[in-house]
Amino acid sequence: MSEFLKAPALKDINANKRKLNWGEVPAIYHMVSSSVGELDGILTHGFDSSYKHLLDTDTWNLDLLGGYTDKNGKVAVKIKPQISLKHVFNEMGYELHCFPMIQGERLDTTLIKNPWCPFLTWIPETMRRLFRINSLAAFIIYSLDNGDEADLALIKYAYLRVENLIDILKGSFDIIGIEGLSIAEFYRDVERQKANDTVNEIRDIN
Repeated sequence: MSEFLKAPALKDINANKRKLNWGEVPAIYHMVSSSVGELDGILTHGFDSSYKHLLDTDTWNLDLLGGYTDKNGKVAVKIKPQISLKHVFNEMGYELHCFPMIQGERLDTTLIKNPWCPFLTWIPETMRRLFRINSLAAFIIYSLDNGDEADLALIKYAYLRVENLIDILKGSFDIIGIEGLSIAEFYRDVERQKANDTVNEIRDIN
């Protein structure tokens, strides 16, 4: 997936898209681009997010994790909280889901002051989905049918941004596993399916 290793800045991708389309940008492109843009500021924007909440040590079970205050006055832990992640593609788009690991088991249920949970409170309905890229699955299919270089660049950028956000989590958490297809893998899977459909259509004609 070497073509997914590098991508220009989002503002440059958007500028190129407008140039290629004489200033007109399809609605589906705008939805994806706006969602990806929100990821760029997920840790710096003022509004709260599940992703930012996850990294807040005030929400961690410090008794379980061996929490202490370091020489700089910051909260640190002897044991990283264990979580698992899942790439999810659905009718809404792409989502990254998170689950707490408790004694080797991934749980997807409400947990409040559970001594074995790495978080003081875990409410799946509000905490499981770390972020979403709206309409990404539909956009990938669209780009393989009718896309241009800016569409592919936006998909690459989304992939790299998500991988970067996962890498940030790896710095604070012990990620036991990551399930599901990454954005690059999903793109390749759709691409293969379309190639197979084309071959089958040619065979049917012959």
